Amino acid sequence: MPTISMFYGIIIRMYVDDHNPPHIHAIHQNHTATFDFDGNLLEGTMPAKHQKMIKAWIAIHEDELMANWQLALNKENLFKIDPLR
Repeated sequence: MPTISMFYGIIIRMYVDDHNPPHIHAIHQNHTATFDFDGNLLEGTMPAKHQKMIKAWIAIHEDELMANWQLALNKENLFKIDPLR
């Protein structure tokens, strides 16, 4: 599962061969969670503070996330996305 971004101790990954709806996997310490591209928590746990940061990052990079999702569906290499600053 490629890491596409990292910020504030949060690792953002996207599976290359995954299922719909389009989503990312976020890991922070002992928390793992799945978020859709609207920033909704689909599965797992993440502290509220980190959920807000992830949601903000998703909103800023929605077009890039969709482009990466299409690459993933085509089994192509994903590109890195800038971290939240």
